[in-house]
Amino acid sequence: MGNLFGRKRRSRVTEQDKAVLQLKQQRDKLRQYQKRISLGLERERELARQLLKEGKKEKAMLLLKKKRYQEQLLDKTDNQISNLERMVQDIEFTQIEMKVIEGLKIGNECLNKMHQVMSIEEVERIIGETQDAVEYQRQIDEILAGSLTEEDEDAILEELNAITQEQLELPDVPSEPLPEEPPASCFHSKCF
Repeated sequence: MGNLFGRKRRSRVTEQDKAVLQLKQQRDKLRQYQKRISLGLERERELARQLLKEGKKEKAMLLLKKKRYQEQLLDKTDNQISNLERMVQDIEFTQIEMKVIEGLKIGNECLNKMHQVMSIEEVERIIGETQDAVEYQRQIDEILAGSLTEEDEDAILEELNAITQEQLELPDVPSEPLPEEPPASCFHSKCF
């Protein structure tokens, strides 16, 4: 039942994860070893004191040599634990770096695909068409609003000048002086 529909499940545990786990397990084993040795060192020191009290100097000296050797082992295990921890940190940081690089790679591929879809010429063409459409709409708005463009104003002025320049037949102006104004009282029907 584990393989429903015949598809294998991929484990999300990577080789790096397995290596980190093994390194941490080894570090823990070394720490347990250190604890065992540390407890043994205390016992051997007490035993060496007791042997000195009993006058067994040679046995006490041999026990102290063994103790000194085990202290050196403790120093070595400290170095090994430090190396293991450094290795774990390096692996974990490298995994983070790999994820960052993979993210950058995917982002770069995405940008390249978008650049292929929209070339600079395409963008310039779209911007030009947009500007033309905006200008055309502005002209329509001006016509609908009743405002005239400069070209329209120039055409109107030319037409006006043409009309004024044409010879219109106007009546002759009388050469005789006009009669004086009738008195204000004459505006009644009697005067006419």
